[in-house]
Amino acid sequence: MAAVLLPSATGSFENYTLGEPRAFTSGAANWNRVAIAAAHVVADPFADNDPWLDIAVDWDATLAYRRHLWRLGLGIAEAMDTAQRGMGLDWPTSLDLIRRSVDAAQDFGDSAGLFCGVGTDHITPSPDQTVDTIVAAYESQIEAVEAAGGRLIVMASRALAAAARSPDDYRTVYGRILEQVREPVILHWLGEMFDPALAGYWGDDDHMQAMETCLDVIKAHADKVDGIKISLLSAEKEIAMRRRLPAGVRMYTGDDFNYPELIAGDEQGYSDALLGIFDPIAPAAAAALTALAEGDRATYDDMFNPTVPLSRHIFKAPTRFYKTGAVFLAYLNGHQDHFTMVGGQESTRSTLHLAELFRLADRAGLLNNPDRAAQRMRAVLTTRGVTD
Repeated sequence: MAAVLLPSATGSFENYTLGEPRAFTSGAANWNRVAIAAAHVVADPFADNDPWLDIAVDWDATLAYRRHLWRLGLGIAEAMDTAQRGMGLDWPTSLDLIRRSVDAAQDFGDSAGLFCGVGTDHITPSPDQTVDTIVAAYESQIEAVEAAGGRLIVMASRALAAAARSPDDYRTVYGRILEQVREPVILHWLGEMFDPALAGYWGDDDHMQAMETCLDVIKAHADKVDGIKISLLSAEKEIAMRRRLPAGVRMYTGDDFNYPELIAGDEQGYSDALLGIFDPIAPAAAAALTALAEGDRATYDDMFNPTVPLSRHIFKAPTRFYKTGAVFLAYLNGHQDHFTMVGGQESTRSTLHLAELFRLADRAGLLNNPDRAAQRMRAVLTTRGVTD
């Protein structure tokens, strides 16, 4: 089997031998959970640009990855934080991405679940922004995405977080938006661990108090809310909120630490899934969901449990840099030919972090071609000073 010289935290090196990839099988038509992957974008490494300042996307590779996810049976959450939205990907490029994905989805018919992020990232967050300007910003993106034929995920707003004076401002903004959307939307409560600019969202630093405001909004507009994705990395908080949602409103887990137990559920319910980790672990996720639908909890656990240490590593603090791990795994598995990211964010994780990600992905059986993965790992390590 292939072997790679990997650095360790002790300062020594390990000649790591890869195992065999796992065989993952799925049958999406039978799933009893809605499963959506927040998908990453592939940068164009040959663009003549300044990566920290300019955006260059490899559209062919980006859309090919979405087709890979659809073929596995997963839906796609487009132009979200996994796609570096607001962290390298601006609104004009996001809208271009959404339009291209809507077009690509036509090849998959009704099986292509596609939801698209709308927010306020084209205006500057400031305490001077007003409720009216924030609503208008949301409205302009909603109009553009609805015109493109996309369904909506209403993303958390940095501008609202900066300008809101009280929970009532959140109630007003979301109320005005939800009154006018064409179809039920997914709301997205992204915690400050994913984006520090969203601290105190819903008008309170205490998540449980903030939850009361969020629930007020949902209950007042339940007919316009398909569900809510919360990304707080707390199973307890998600379950507490899930049990209080109005009938017919889904809880989409955004918990990349505890997703197996939350999706499996308990005697009082379960969470559907809208997860960034479903991008890099898509084959395992599809196989696990197939087993769950077949009532095979043992296989479900066997598919998912080895992915949890990998996910917790990819999403470790600073959590906002998790995109680097998702793209690195896509590179190792041949979904793109380079480890280059929009905004130059391939630099946000250390060599030790990438080496441990490689080990954990191998142990989860997720390196689909060990020889190729080893060769690509060696190439990255060489640029970072590791030589055999």
